[in-house]
This record gives sequence, C-alpha cells and structure tokens, in this order.
Amino acid sequence: GRPSREAAMEYVSNALGGTPLRFQWRHLRGDGVHVDVEVSLARVLVRGKNLLIATVRDITERLEAERRISESLAEKEILLKEIHHRVKNNLQVISSLLSLQSRFVRDASDLAIFTESQNRVRSMALIHEKLYQSGDFTRIDFSGYIESMVAELRRSYGDAAGHVTFRLDVRDVRLAIEKAIPCGLIITELISNALKYAFPDGRKGEVRIAMHSEGPLTVLVVADDGVGIPAGIDSRKATTLGLQLVHSLTGQVGGTIECRTGSGTSFRIEFPEK
Repeated sequence: GRPSREAAMEYVSNALGGTPLRFQWRHLRGDGVHVDVEVSLARVLVRGKNLLIATVRDITERLEAERRISESLAEKEILLKEIHHRVKNNLQVISSLLSLQSRFVRDASDLAIFTESQNRVRSMALIHEKLYQSGDFTRIDFSGYIESMVAELRRSYGDAAGHVTFRLDVRDVRLAIEKAIPCGLIITELISNALKYAFPDGRKGEVRIAMHSEGPLTVLVVADDGVGIPAGIDSRKATTLGLQLVHSLTGQVGGTIECRTGSGTSFRIEFPEK
C-alpha cells in the first residue's frame, strides 16, 4: 500500500477538514514492537485555532480474540460439513443394503416394502447431501431438493412413473433441518402414493407439487389427476403405512393436513416455518 507517512497525512488533512475519523493502524512502539491500534481523530476549536484530538487504543488483544473466533467458526463449519457427509454416506449404505437384499425377494408385496423403505432412506440422505453441498448448513433450498427427489422416485418406480408427468412450483422455500427431513418424507410418501394408486393400467396423468410461504406458514400441495381415493375412505384413518406416516409427520412439524378428492386427489399441508 501507500507509505505510512503519506497515509497519516491524508487522515490528518481529512480530520482537520471537519470529518471525524476512526481507523486501524499498525503502530511501531519505541521498543521496536508492532502493535495494532485504533485511532480516533476529531477537530476542535481552541482560542480560534483548529486542533486535533487523537485517541489511540491498543486493540491487539481484541483482534487476536476475533481471529480465534473466526478460526473456531471455520472449524465448526468443516465439522458440520463432515457430519452431513458421513450421515449421507451411512444412509446410502443402508439404501444399498436394502437394494441388495431386495434381489432375493420374490413376493411382489414384500418387494414393494423394500422399495418404499429404500425411498424413505434416500429422502433423508438427500437432505444431508444438499446441506453438505451448500454453504448454509442450517437451511435447505427445497426447490433443488424436490427436483432431485422426483428424479430419484422416477428411477425407483420405473415404468409406473414413465407415463406420469410432474409439474413443480416451488417458490423460495428454505427449511431448517428439523423441518426439512419430515417434510421431505411427507413429499416422498405422497408422490409414491400417487405413482402406486392414482394411475392404474398405464393411465397417463400429472402429479403437481407446489410449495410456497404464506406469512408465517409454509404451504405444501401434492395433487394428482388420477382415479382419486375411493368414496368413503378417510385418509386420516388409512391403514397403509405411507398415509399414516404423512399424518404423523405433519403433526411432528406442527402442521395441518387437508385431503380433497374428486378429479384426482389433492393433499394440502400447512405448517409454521419456525
């Protein structure tokens, strides 16, 4: 940078011009030791003359404390990133074990249970993967998460998902991990439910996933234009594990759930962001 004398004279000139200044300076003490100081300059009028009042404060210890705090935060960020990475890897191992075990399953209903369990594990692993990849380890962008989860479910259900189109409308929703994991599982269950039951015999259709904020609430809608839930069946009293999980997880995030049937099925879930 500029020579110290030149910089000092500019500070003095600006202060004499009437602009109070506060700046950091590297000061050489009489014993030859450099110290960090904070200098305040202010102009005062004494007997018709402009004078400067200078206050010099040693901030060496403060800067050292700030440096230690910064290093500590960096270490914690690295640790959090490593934790998310390891959790994701462990969940992927569980998913792989389920996949390997399913190869020895011949009964179709038993195989479906393995597939659904694997999708639930993937849903949780994807949360940790997104957190690991982002610079923010406290909140997850649900737009990217849902896109990835839909792609995972498409691969998982194969032909059953081949004739179904997905329409996503997710607007700037970022959730803390304690809400993100149950919410991710809810979305996984509702999409899986639609792919399994809404479009029988190769029927074509659409699944719509919308998510946005309404004041202090996050609103999630998962809807399909399939055959709909049969009349007289209450989703709150469903015997399938998937819908039981949806209601249980909605309660876990402090939310409410509304199910509408008619031309397809629509689930609307509202829960507080905090």
